[in-house]
Amino acid sequence: MNEAETRAEYIDPALAQAGWGVVEGSRIRREYSITLGRLEGHGKRGKALTADYVLEYRNTKLAVVEAKAWDKALTEGVGQAKDYAQKLAIRFSYASNGQGVYAIDMHTGVEGERSEFPSPDELWNATFARQNAWRDRFAAVPFEDRGGYFQGRYYQDIAIDKVLAAIAEGKDRVLLTLATGTGKTFIAFQLAWKLFHSRWNLNDWRFDALSANGQPSRRPRILFLADRNILADQGYNAFSAFPEDALVRIAPDEIRKKGKVPKNGNIFFTIFQTFISGPVSPTVRPEPVEGQTLSVHGSTSSPRTDAELMQYKRNFYFGEYPPDFFDFIVIDECHRGGANDESNWRGILDYFSPAVQLGLTATPKRKDNVDTYAYFGEPVFIYSLKDGINDGYLTPFRVKQIATTLDDYVFTTDDTVVEGEIEMGKRYEEKDFNKIIEIREREKKRVEIFLAQINPREKTLVFCANQQHALLIRDLINELKTVNDPNYCHRVTANDGALGEQWLRDFQDNEKSIPTILTTSQKLSTGVDARNVRNIVLLRPVNSMIEFKQIIGRGTRLYDGKDYFTIYDFVRAHHHFSDPEWDGEPLEPEACIKCGSYPCQCEKPIPQPCKTCGQQPCQCPQPPCERCGETPCVCRQKNKTKVKLADGKERAIQHMLVTSFWHPDGTPMSAAQFLEALFGKLPEFFRDEDELRGLWSEPDTRKKLLEGLAENGFGKDQLVEMQKIIAAENSDLFDVLAFVAYALTPISREHRADTAKVEIGRHFNYRQQAFLDFVLGHYVSVGVDELDQANLKQLLKLKYQNSIADAVADLGKPEQIGQVFSGFQKFLYRQAVG
Repeated sequence: MNEAETRAEYIDPALAQAGWGVVEGSRIRREYSITLGRLEGHGKRGKALTADYVLEYRNTKLAVVEAKAWDKALTEGVGQAKDYAQKLAIRFSYASNGQGVYAIDMHTGVEGERSEFPSPDELWNATFARQNAWRDRFAAVPFEDRGGYFQGRYYQDIAIDKVLAAIAEGKDRVLLTLATGTGKTFIAFQLAWKLFHSRWNLNDWRFDALSANGQPSRRPRILFLADRNILADQGYNAFSAFPEDALVRIAPDEIRKKGKVPKNGNIFFTIFQTFISGPVSPTVRPEPVEGQTLSVHGSTSSPRTDAELMQYKRNFYFGEYPPDFFDFIVIDECHRGGANDESNWRGILDYFSPAVQLGLTATPKRKDNVDTYAYFGEPVFIYSLKDGINDGYLTPFRVKQIATTLDDYVFTTDDTVVEGEIEMGKRYEEKDFNKIIEIREREKKRVEIFLAQINPREKTLVFCANQQHALLIRDLINELKTVNDPNYCHRVTANDGALGEQWLRDFQDNEKSIPTILTTSQKLSTGVDARNVRNIVLLRPVNSMIEFKQIIGRGTRLYDGKDYFTIYDFVRAHHHFSDPEWDGEPLEPEACIKCGSYPCQCEKPIPQPCKTCGQQPCQCPQPPCERCGETPCVCRQKNKTKVKLADGKERAIQHMLVTSFWHPDGTPMSAAQFLEALFGKLPEFFRDEDELRGLWSEPDTRKKLLEGLAENGFGKDQLVEMQKIIAAENSDLFDVLAFVAYALTPISREHRADTAKVEIGRHFNYRQQAFLDFVLGHYVSVGVDELDQANLKQLLKLKYQNSIADAVADLGKPEQIGQVFSGFQKFLYRQAVG
């Protein structure tokens, strides 16, 4: 009896007898997909994780069941059951072969046989021994799945459960850390959905009114707070399943028009900049760009006096809401300053301190964001970039490290200073270029290099030193492009305003191919949900690990046909991958020198508004610079030195390119590291050269070998890259493995085909020989993929003009054709070749 029969005849009835799928609120999720499998290239994935059964009760996953065939040992599936339960953060797992039940408690480590599966209530009570009224109300609300159209991913469900559990336990500051592209907005939506429909609110939660009254008094008021309009708009659109009158977009023009902030609704969306604008100011504070900062105050506590409350109400829109108006606040991308003691927007969070506040961040705890973690506490759940790529929910990447002979520069007298002043003998480094010195020929050469590398039709983001540099690179790309469209490349920075925003929307639209390339400086490092980005070009140093991860995140989103994206690194940013902070633990933060505490407990006075304009910080017009006469001062811009290289120097610029591969441990590895790792793994797949030849000679065993290698991080894309490195592009992938394992000299596919034809002539009739000669032609021009059994039908159609009947008449029955197709391949890989 096989596994399917065992499940149908024994395990399914046993689960039903225990009440699963019978008791109201219980559900059996069969063939539950946990992970998709890592993308390996050519549309293929690594092994996916799928649980035979996941048992749900009251909309909560409670157990995993791994089934095996009747004749297998009872505990045969224990390893998988434990693995799946750990992945799903479920306490109980079970293994069964239809003859019994083996139970594992993942919390206590207790395991052993039992006579039957537990009932839904028994499992619920074992999982949640302590009563909690809010937890039960949250559980009663199912996830919103849009009529079954949209299912959450396993880690999103865990994140939601962890946040709700924290709220149910009375925690008012919560943090989630999930890599860019893993669906933080979807998680926020589902949390809001459960809070809204369970009627959770601060008063009933804080004063435990639910226990006394049995029913909550009202629905919550929830605020989604971002620092960019595009993020607030994305959030607003993602919450469309809510009733229309529940959603409110807090916009400054609407506030000014109506003379007050909107208060009727349940789910509010805005940006910090709107909130820290106010009735006194006729303009809205802009989104922060190019290092610009905005601030309310540096206090670490909520307003303490009526006078402070009045000050807020007079100066800031957020002050028009009572401090306890919002029950739940979601701070998107909270690492960008919202929780920093001295941050741009900390005052808003302090003002609304009664609310439960959820921080969403894509960056693990590091030196430059420890304040975020101090404010919210340790994250209740972490899902890393490495996890997302290995699970198949994020796109892997490869890194092309590019160095040129003009990465650094020392002025020589044959070059010409076009503008500014040069410092003789100074070595200008990457950090200086396009800030204090500009060499147009250097930038042009870099553009030529990456344009020669990328597919001109692939969407690409280019990160530049500043807005002026982004303008120069845009112009150079458009001058050198091979595409005729005048809108092929555009700059999107703060200076580009509404038109830049429109170009960005067009770039994000997967139905549009123009613009294809965007140049930027800071603006697009976050908040760009463009799924089909295939290339990221770094033309400026990335000094922050947080920003580096955010930039990498621009390319990780999944898109059909996108197996990987490529980072073109001109600025040695790949060194971040070697930094312990890429995946290591951060150093402990230092305590405040004054109070000796971390986080700092010092009292910080609230800065008073300007007496002239009434704003904090002061918005009074500034006098022009005494030196340049401009407001704001542009002296620094005018001081940039521009150099023109002497004739012939531009043509002499050389470059070197090195490719790195993604490794399952979360870091890229060089070609040498790849070879070393592959050499160490190959003995797990074959014992000697003869076994390798045997495995490779059969389509089925060759396919299994390639799948096994891919699951261990050695996918076909990487092997193809290795062909280039060992100068074997015209050889077989077999030659890569034979070279690594046994130092065999690669042999061209053409030579293999010519040698194989001799043996083919001895073993097959002339009709079969004609067909195999046709197959070998494809093998020589395309590669070993043409010998895959799945390609046989297509090859027959090509050879016989789409007539399979003609192929059968010529070559014999289908099984005979299959034997001919697979049987000749051993002649390609015999040791005598060469």
